Amino acid sequence: MTDLVIRALTTSDAHLFHALQDASLVGRGAFGHRYAPVAEGGEYRPDWTWVALRDGTVVARAAWWAAPDDTAPVALDWFDFADGEEEAGAELLRRSPLRAEFSLLVPPGWREMPEVRAAAEARIDAARAAGMEVLVERYRYEWTPDCPLPERPDRLTFRPEPDDAVILDVLRRCHSVTLDAHARRAIAGPGGLDAAAQAELDIFHWFPSPREWWQLAFTPDGEVAGIHVPAHNPNGPCIGFIGVVPEARGHGYGYDLLVECTRFLVERGAESIAGATDRGNTPMAAAFARAGHPVAQERIDLV
Repeated sequence: MTDLVIRALTTSDAHLFHALQDASLVGRGAFGHRYAPVAEGGEYRPDWTWVALRDGTVVARAAWWAAPDDTAPVALDWFDFADGEEEAGAELLRRSPLRAEFSLLVPPGWREMPEVRAAAEARIDAARAAGMEVLVERYRYEWTPDCPLPERPDRLTFRPEPDDAVILDVLRRCHSVTLDAHARRAIAGPGGLDAAAQAELDIFHWFPSPREWWQLAFTPDGEVAGIHVPAHNPNGPCIGFIGVVPEARGHGYGYDLLVECTRFLVERGAESIAGATDRGNTPMAAAFARAGHPVAQERIDLV
């Protein structure tokens, strides 16, 4: 086999991203997303888009994404390679200087679809060969007006909290006992619980939606039950965060928070609301199902 040429694209040859023949069984292409560089009104920077070429033919590609003001990638959005070129894909990831979490999008029930499963597992294996590891599998939900809009249970009261220090304290409490794999990974890292809570707060500030939307929830006796963050991410309205403090668990308040978050966004014109939770977070997955949020995608997160 001839040697690979691995390099970033440039504004003048960004079209090479589309030279790879891919069946789009998994990944963003499987769900109607299209790669377009910033110069053409898209979201992707050519210098953060890398290809592997063999004899001048693109055999693997990867594109990292970030919001316009970000100075480093926050996600590996695209990772594809031609049939039989798994090692080229792995080498592309190894040799690129860019690092970010890879979220592989797959259709619901993907393991029961042989071709889809093979495409997903090939990408997972290549990413692993490049030094990544599977952190968690997640459900991605999408509420639309065709879905039922749940009634508010009216067990909790909600009000905005302008003080970040108060929000940070509630996040610490929520994260102190959590089923969320990303939060648990952050807690296990440098800085522990404090750093994990601060990282969550930083994401809230990163959302391009109003700070005053964040709300704490209170029980009838005035105790904090949790927090919900209705938000917009760069793609639209989303359930930014749902958290219940440990001492308020066991009452199904996650559902109440999710309903409030959903209705809050709908009342402000949302016609599509994205949400997500880990497959292993069965209480939250049950809350999404009960609140009428269907699973639109599954996703495998590699770090």
